[in-house]
Amino acid sequence: MDRKLLKELRIKHSLTQKELADKLGISAVYVRKIEKGDANAGLPTMIKYERFFGVSMRDLFPDIFLTSDDNFFIKNKKQVG
Repeated sequence: MDRKLLKELRIKHSLTQKELADKLGISAVYVRKIEKGDANAGLPTMIKYERFFGVSMRDLFPDIFLTSDDNFFIKNKKQVG
């Protein structure tokens, strides 16, 4: 899953993946994989993104925080079990 907001914010700040990586203290390859959804950021990295862009990590990484799907599953499990 592409994380479009991450890429949009990086471009809005006129940063290349390498420049953002340097600012966050991570590798450019990791930034690219995170943006494409090929890798999930760990909590420390999500916090770096959140602080840098001033946007909630839940908004930056919506695929990791699937709260609506979790609630749906829990509700259905209670009905079945």
